[in-house]
Amino acid sequence: MSSRRSRSRHSSGASRITDDQINELVSNLQQLLPEMHRRSDKRSAARVLQETCNYIRSLHREVDDLSERLSELLANSDTNQAALIRSLLMQQ
Repeated sequence: MSSRRSRSRHSSGASRITDDQINELVSNLQQLLPEMHRRSDKRSAARVLQETCNYIRSLHREVDDLSERLSELLANSDTNQAALIRSLLMQQ
């Protein structure tokens, strides 16, 4: 059985996505990636997905680093400053 047929059996009842839609989504995703957005050449879908995963991992590392720095700042701040920072964060 071909992979295309097996996919259609697994997705019975679900709407099918076309190759054109996939290409459009990959193109949109490429536009969101800072490094790939600067380049005008087309990349393979696999490359765009790989770069997306790398970018998301780097964002996770950045969030972790910022969270750690914020925790240190709050721990080293006086009570009033820490309360102010917490209240500002809660407004987000």
